[in-house]
Amino acid sequence: MLELAGIIILGILAQWVAWKFKIPAILPLILIGLFVGPIAAEYLSEDGSKWIEPIWNGKKGLFPGDGLYYFVSLAISIILFEGGLTLKRSEIKNVGPVITKLITLGSAVTFFGAGIVAHFVFDLSWELCFLFSGLIIVTGPTVITPILRNIPLKKDISTVLKWEGILIDPIGALVAVLVFEFISVGGEGGFTKTALMEFGKILLFGTSFGFTFAHALAYAVNKKLIPHYLLNVVSLSTVLLVFVESELFAHESGLLAVVVMGMVLGNGKLKNIKELLYFKESLSVLLISILFILLAANINIDDLMLLYTWKTAILFAVVVFVVRPLAVFLSTTGSKLKLNEKLFISWVGPRGIVAAGIASLFGSKLLKQGVEGAEYITPLVFMIVLGTVLLNATTARFFAKIVGVFLTSSDAIMFVGASKPTRLIASFLKDKGKRVVLIDSNKNFIEKALNENLEALNVDIYDDNLTNNIELNDVGYLIAMTGSDTVNNHAITSFSKAFGEHGSYRLATSLEAVNSTKVERESFFTPHDDYINLSEAYRENPQINEVEISSEEEYDRILDLFSQEEKSIPLFVEKGKGLYLIPEFEKSDEEKQNFVLFYLGKSIGDSYKSSSKV
Repeated sequence: MLELAGIIILGILAQWVAWKFKIPAILPLILIGLFVGPIAAEYLSEDGSKWIEPIWNGKKGLFPGDGLYYFVSLAISIILFEGGLTLKRSEIKNVGPVITKLITLGSAVTFFGAGIVAHFVFDLSWELCFLFSGLIIVTGPTVITPILRNIPLKKDISTVLKWEGILIDPIGALVAVLVFEFISVGGEGGFTKTALMEFGKILLFGTSFGFTFAHALAYAVNKKLIPHYLLNVVSLSTVLLVFVESELFAHESGLLAVVVMGMVLGNGKLKNIKELLYFKESLSVLLISILFILLAANINIDDLMLLYTWKTAILFAVVVFVVRPLAVFLSTTGSKLKLNEKLFISWVGPRGIVAAGIASLFGSKLLKQGVEGAEYITPLVFMIVLGTVLLNATTARFFAKIVGVFLTSSDAIMFVGASKPTRLIASFLKDKGKRVVLIDSNKNFIEKALNENLEALNVDIYDDNLTNNIELNDVGYLIAMTGSDTVNNHAITSFSKAFGEHGSYRLATSLEAVNSTKVERESFFTPHDDYINLSEAYRENPQINEVEISSEEEYDRILDLFSQEEKSIPLFVEKGKGLYLIPEFEKSDEEKQNFVLFYLGKSIGDSYKSSSKV
């Protein structure tokens, strides 16, 4: 009981440490597992026993016989199902040629390159070497995101790394599963006709079970045959049923079945897909926390000593410094990415949770089958995982500065809200060369923004995962412009630190708009205007006007005029090459003369009239 409780407590503690220090969770999980397992047995325990013993050894242990093997199999099936849910066909179509090549051509380069190197360095069979190389194809968002979260990068670089990790996770897992099945059915006789038939059975039953049960579950959910409170547990039990049933009909086809099931559900018309994703994500976090402490603790010192050789360093160096860059440069040939951007993408390629988990599962299976050299699979993959995570976590920021992709100025602008006035302002800023991102929970507003060629995300502002979006690392301004004072206040309170490096602004509340003389002007985006005034100004004249200002006295007179005119709202000041928000301009050291002021709505008079429609 103490061991089981300890694993859960240590696992969640590791997840918290990872969140606190913004590092991949797999790093503290595996290190804790190694500490309470082989390290404790060798150096800390008086009787040479592990503090946490995954397999019953006659005196202590959590799982008797093949219990650990069964638990790992079921846990990996749930994790892979959750990965399959996130893989969307539309995302593959829209991610661009670079990412498409990375998950296809790049994966092929890694598969063959790492396999060949492993064969000649460790003198293992071709089958085991290609299983190893298949396992290290995957990177995964759970390791990429924490590393890049605090590195301001151009959107193109962040996008490539983020979507490579998301898409290659289930794809890489599927490749590894297929390679293992192909090797398993080959046996000592090689890939004979019988072996090929067995492999065909795995493909047939894995895909058919996954496809059939996915549609059956979707039908039951959409027709409300399952009560809402049982939705998540029924889905979980269905995943386990698919895995077990597929295994009964074709041994080793279960993992393929759950990946296919997840992909079909994720791309179907399941009404409760978001709720299902949240549940599976939470469950995956718990399983991963338990799983990797167990797997790392199950490793013995003898397994680790297999890596205590110069061959390990050669294999790691070739995989990281030759195979990865080769895959990236071949995949980015003909793209708009610059040399320094390609170098950074080549540098950042940490392997993740799926690789380590499936490696332990397959390693234990092959050892049970008595396959020669199978003892190398788990330690080698763990070495690649830990090595790449440590390397990238400690050097990615420094390397970004060396190659010149580190953004010294985060000047992108995020608007919370995507209403008509906001879209007009965003289009104006975009035409001025600014990167603008609109977020809104209103799908209709987001679709209209996208149709207007604006960058927009359908996001709930109350979702804390917004800060995990590494594509928004260059955002330095936050402007909340929704019709809800509560939402605007929440946006400023919760996300100013992440996205408001240079300033966070919001519309005034209705109460503040009435008492605008009692508030400091620089505290708000438009101190005397709330959402109602913004909408009225847009309806009065849906265009951005401009007026030239020659002196500070003239500037003050015009601002007073705006405070009296309910249907005109000052927005920006352009002086030289700089474009400033009104409160930002007033805080700056810029002289208040010889500049252009842009405003929305009704013209303020013939003497200042000069407009340009956007």
